[in-house]
Amino acid sequence: MEKERLLHLYKNLLYPRLIEEKMLNYLRQGKIGKWFSGIGQEAISVGCTLALEEEEKIFSMHRNLGVFTSRGIELKQLYAQWKGMSEGFTKGRDRSFHFGAPDHNIVGMISHLGPQLSLASGVALAYKLREEQKVSLAFTGEGGTSQGEFHEALNVASVWKLPVIFVIENNAYGLSTPTSEQYACEKLVHRAKGYGMKSKEINGNNILEVYETIQKIAKKIRKNPEPYLVECRTFRMRGHEEASGQKYVPPELIEQWAHRDPIATYEQYLISTDVITEAYKEELYAELKEKIRSELAEVDTYSLPESTAEIELGDVYKEGEVYEEESSTTVTEMRFIDAITEGLSYGMDNYDDLVLMGQDIAEYGGVFKITEGFVEKYGRGRVRNTPLCESAIIGVGMGLSIAGMKSMVEMQFADFVTCGFNQIVNNLAKVHYRWGHNADVVIRMPTGGSVGAGPYHSQSTEAWFYHVPGLKIVYPSTPADAKGLLISAIEDPNPVMYFEHKALYRTITGDVPE
Repeated sequence: MEKERLLHLYKNLLYPRLIEEKMLNYLRQGKIGKWFSGIGQEAISVGCTLALEEEEKIFSMHRNLGVFTSRGIELKQLYAQWKGMSEGFTKGRDRSFHFGAPDHNIVGMISHLGPQLSLASGVALAYKLREEQKVSLAFTGEGGTSQGEFHEALNVASVWKLPVIFVIENNAYGLSTPTSEQYACEKLVHRAKGYGMKSKEINGNNILEVYETIQKIAKKIRKNPEPYLVECRTFRMRGHEEASGQKYVPPELIEQWAHRDPIATYEQYLISTDVITEAYKEELYAELKEKIRSELAEVDTYSLPESTAEIELGDVYKEGEVYEEESSTTVTEMRFIDAITEGLSYGMDNYDDLVLMGQDIAEYGGVFKITEGFVEKYGRGRVRNTPLCESAIIGVGMGLSIAGMKSMVEMQFADFVTCGFNQIVNNLAKVHYRWGHNADVVIRMPTGGSVGAGPYHSQSTEAWFYHVPGLKIVYPSTPADAKGLLISAIEDPNPVMYFEHKALYRTITGDVPE
C-alpha cells in the first residue's frame, strides 16, 4: 500500500481516539452527561468507513465515532450533539450516538440494535433495483446477533442477493454478559453457512486487515450483488458506557488486549517500515489536539435547546406536498376490494420507485387476490414475495425510504403486525422526530372480525397504534374512500397504517371515480 494511503489511515485512526480521551475528561468535569467508549475498537469503524465510497450508506452503533469522523463531520457539531445543544443532530433531544447524519450517508442507530440490519438490507435493495453498483454496511455487536431480527435481516439479504455487508464487532461482552452466555457456536461467522452467505473472520484491531478486507468485499459485491458477514475480533477497553465500569472483566484479559491496541500496533508498524518517525508522530498528536481544542471552544457559545409545542409537533411528521386533485366525473360501480386494487395500481403507475412487498403477493396475488396480475404488469422487482419475517420486511421498507424510494408492505392479516411492532413504533414512527429522515412506508392490513376466522385472524388492532406519535392511521369504509385514501397514503411521505376490514371486501359496492 502506498505511503499516502497508510498515513491517511493513521490520521483517521488517531483522531477519534484523541477525541474520546478529551470526552472522558469532559465527562468527569460534568460537561457531557454520558459516553459510550470505542477505545480499542477504532480500527473497525475507521477501516470499514474508508473502504467504502462516500455516498454508500453506513449504519452505525454506540462505539462507531470513527465512522462520523472519517466521513468528515465537524467535531463541533458532534460535541453539540453530546452536550444536548440545539445545534446537534437531534436538536438536544438525545445526548448520545442515537442519531443519523443524512448529508454524510450515516443512518442513526436504534437502541434495539437488530432492526437496523434490516434497514441496511432495504438500502441495498434500492441500490440493486436501481442498478447503482453500491453497497450498504451495518454494524452490530455480538450481543445483537442473538436477536431475531439478526436472523430475519440476514435471511432476507441472502434470499434476495442484496449487496450488504454485516459487520459484527465481537468485543467479548454485551454490557456484562460474556460471549459464553450469548451464543453456543464457536464463531459467529459459522452462522453464515445456514443462510447460504459468504463470511470472513478478521482481526478487528488491525486497521490494514479491516480496510483491505472490506474494500475487497465491497468491490466484489458491487458488481455481483450478494450479502457478506464479517466478524471482527476485538475488545472493549472500557465499560459498556462509563457508568457501568469493568469490574466483571478479569484484569488479565484487559492487560492481554492492551498489548493489541490498534493505534499502538499500527504506529509500531509505520515506524518499523520507515513510513513515519517519532518526530512525525509527536507533531501529528500536537496538530490533532490543537484542532480538537479549537473546535470544542466554539461550542461553548451554542444555545440550549428550546422546546415548544409548535417545535415538537412540527418535527413529528415530514411536511408533504398538499394538493387537491379533482375527481373524475366518470364513475364505476365496484366492490370495496377492487377499489383497493385500483388504488394500488394508481400508485404503481404514478411512482416508478414504489415497491410492493408481502407474503404470497406476487404470482399468487395475495390471500385476498388484491395484487393478482401485478407481477405480469410491474415485474418481480417491484412486486416481491417475502420470507415469513414481518419485522425485517418493514425494516426493508424503511431502508428503501432512506434510499429515496417508496414502499407498501402487506400484512397477510392485521394480527401478524405484532411481529413487526418494534420496527413500526420505534423506527418508522420516530425517525423524523429523532434526526429528520422520513419513513415513506404504507402498511396494509386486512383487519376485523365477522368472517369466522378465529382469534389470530380477526383482531382490530388500530388502537395499538393510535397512541404512537409519528404514525398516520387510515380506515376506509366505502369503495371510493378505499381507493382515494390509499392513493393519499402512498403519496404521503410519512408512515401510514392502512386498515382494510375483511368483511367489507366483497359485501359492499359503490361508485368510484376513474
